[in-house]
Amino acid sequence: MTKNELIEYALTLSGAAADTPFENDNETVVLRHSDSGKWFGIIMKLGENHIVNLKCEPMNADFLRSVYKGVTPAYHMNKVHWNSVYLGSDVPDDEIKRMTDDSFFLTKAKPKRRKSHDGE
Repeated sequence: MTKNELIEYALTLSGAAADTPFENDNETVVLRHSDSGKWFGIIMKLGENHIVNLKCEPMNADFLRSVYKGVTPAYHMNKVHWNSVYLGSDVPDDEIKRMTDDSFFLTKAKPKRRKSHDGE
C-alpha cells in the first residue's frame, strides 16, 4: 500500500479528514476525526520509507509486531498503544486497512454521559 492509497482509504471512513499541519513539511499527513480533530493516524517519511502510526489495543499491538517485520513500536509515540507500520513492507493491504479501522474506532470521541444527581 502506498501513502496515497492509505490516505484515500482513510478518507472513506465517515468523519475522517487528512491534513498537512506542519509548516514546510508536505510529506507528513495527519489522519484525524473531523468532529474532534483527534488523530487516528500520522503518515511520515522515515528515511526512504513511509510509515503510518496507528493506535492499537496493547495485546494486539504486540501480536502484530510478532507477525510482521513491517510493524514496530510507534516512532515518536506511546509504544504500548501505537504501532508504526512500514508501507510497502510485508504487511498486506487488507491488514493495514483493518488496523486503520481499529485506530479510527479506538480514537473516536466517546459520548458524554449525563451526571446523575441524588434526589433529582
